[in-house]
Amino acid sequence: MVHLPSEGFLRLKDILGDSKSTPPIPAIIPVCKTTWYEGIKTGRYPKPIRLSQRSSAWRVEDIRQLIDEVTA
Repeated sequence: MVHLPSEGFLRLKDILGDSKSTPPIPAIIPVCKTTWYEGIKTGRYPKPIRLSQRSSAWRVEDIRQLIDEVTA
């Protein structure tokens, strides 16, 4: 299991993983970007918070809730 902070924000690469970074970032939710964004549109996955004009992130609390729903 990947360690999540108790609060704060996660970027998309933190959620979906990034095998090309050094060191590689393991996926919390192992889906592709297309599936993730389609899930946002349908309401399956949480909507991002806009941090700036070109930057979005997801609240850790929302990702924890998603994990709890999926594993229940």
